[in-house]
Amino acid sequence: MNPKYVAIIQCEIAKNRCSGYACTSSFYDKTGTFEHYDGDTKYIAFTCGGCCGKGTAAKLEHFSRRMLKAGQAKKHDVVIHLSSCMVTDNHHYDRCPHVDYIKGIIKKHGFDNIVEGTYISKGAARKRELGIYNTYECE
Repeated sequence: MNPKYVAIIQCEIAKNRCSGYACTSSFYDKTGTFEHYDGDTKYIAFTCGGCCGKGTAAKLEHFSRRMLKAGQAKKHDVVIHLSSCMVTDNHHYDRCPHVDYIKGIIKKHGFDNIVEGTYISKGAARKRELGIYNTYECE
């Protein structure tokens, strides 16, 4: 699948201490969860809006209106990545307790292509292997 857009939703709390550089670089370098996308795929990033993630709805609506109005893509042309800071145990904190709620919001707004994860550092992967960080099954 070569989507027209990849939207990364980052945790609002993590965004206070993380620039999103690693996730963005991973997208542009086509590594990790982004390795299958071609160079024509556009990128957009925003936060969940803070706990409980309800702000995701307004941001998705705005993105949808702008994208559709510009005739750039339809909702099925978009893949939404929930950032690793939301869906994994990491140095920021453990997996977001609102992930399923946020996924429900995304689906309710007509976006069905959801991927859990963006960038995973080698250090975080090693800590998962050692049992220091929890491991979760991604859907």
